[in-house]
Amino acid sequence: MSPAFRAMDVEPRAKGVLLEPFIHQVGGHSCVLRFNETTLCKPLVPREHQFYETLPAEMRRFTPQYKVKGDHGTVDSVDNSDCEPKSKLLRRTTKKHHVLETEKSPKDWVRQHWKEEKTKSHKLEEEFEWLKKSEVLYYSVEKKGNVSSQLKYYNPWSMKCHQQQLQRMKENAKHRNQYKFILLENLTSRYEVPCVLDLKMGTRQHGDDASEEKAANQIRKCQQSTSAVIGVRLCGMQVYQAGSGQLMFMNKYHGRKLSVQGFKEALFQFFHNGRYLRRELLGPVLKKLAELKAVLERQESYRFYSSSLLIIYDGKEWPEVALDSDAEDLEDLSEESADESAGAYAFKPLGASSVDVRMIDFAHTTCRLYGEDSVVHEGQDAGYIFGLQSLIDIVTEITEESGE
Repeated sequence: MSPAFRAMDVEPRAKGVLLEPFIHQVGGHSCVLRFNETTLCKPLVPREHQFYETLPAEMRRFTPQYKVKGDHGTVDSVDNSDCEPKSKLLRRTTKKHHVLETEKSPKDWVRQHWKEEKTKSHKLEEEFEWLKKSEVLYYSVEKKGNVSSQLKYYNPWSMKCHQQQLQRMKENAKHRNQYKFILLENLTSRYEVPCVLDLKMGTRQHGDDASEEKAANQIRKCQQSTSAVIGVRLCGMQVYQAGSGQLMFMNKYHGRKLSVQGFKEALFQFFHNGRYLRRELLGPVLKKLAELKAVLERQESYRFYSSSLLIIYDGKEWPEVALDSDAEDLEDLSEESADESAGAYAFKPLGASSVDVRMIDFAHTTCRLYGEDSVVHEGQDAGYIFGLQSLIDIVTEITEESGE
């Protein structure tokens, strides 16, 4: 897979676009914004930008596609015709940062959005405060309607990040007139109802440049969670259970409290659709985790401190096609899922059972290629690899206990 997410070129100083909240964000503290259907904007962190610029080729299929500079100094960009023009955007073509910058002061934009926020009813504000404090939430949704469109009204973590970003922009409007972003692939765009699991990987979370206070805080979080025991902890989860018609959200504060058994139960819940376990997803997940582990075992000196791993699949119920067990063209269909009640073999459409596994968040990553780093590590990132192996073991246990 190419590291570049290519589409049509947009000339410098093109009209701006409205950056909308990314409604499928389930973890992290940076507010990820939606540039268009297939592209996200993430606040620029120089170290993360450097990671994508120097990313080893064999790791590319395990990370979001990253926008890079074209052959003639222009930025490969995407069609923004479906977005409402707001402020002017400048795409750099002479420097190495391939980012979006707002040329106009965001004061007017912030004032407009802040006014919209204030027009909300008092009841909605109270509900939002309740949402932010709740660690696990269930919602019943209208299954006859568009479930994906309903997510924007329910995802508490996305709403929290968006409100905090608006507050920061309001506070900084007098002193700052540019906001820089990197452009990344929207990993959820090919799913109708994305189910997203955000896992914080590794036994250590603080970077080499962390202050003593921050390092101590991160060490405490690891020691008090599953990070220290199995090298992975739950950072956020969004699941649509089609069988029960419920949306379920779990945030990082709940994830920190989970025991190893609790983590395993949460993982089981992530792959459960409210009626039965989505067993057809477990094999592909295990395969991709094993492939990622093999790739990372070949990466010399990398440390992916505070990085996360995303697992994504489609929660939408696809029509099933019942075939006689004597069918000769089974190999042309997607993975098999036995329909016990019908006594036949039921098959989902091609691609319906696809699952994605990607690494994200590299603001604290380091390796020997980063010449300015004072600490250079040797060998593999043992903490991250340990977390991957733990994850493989747990998913394997779930598979075996489910009778697969």
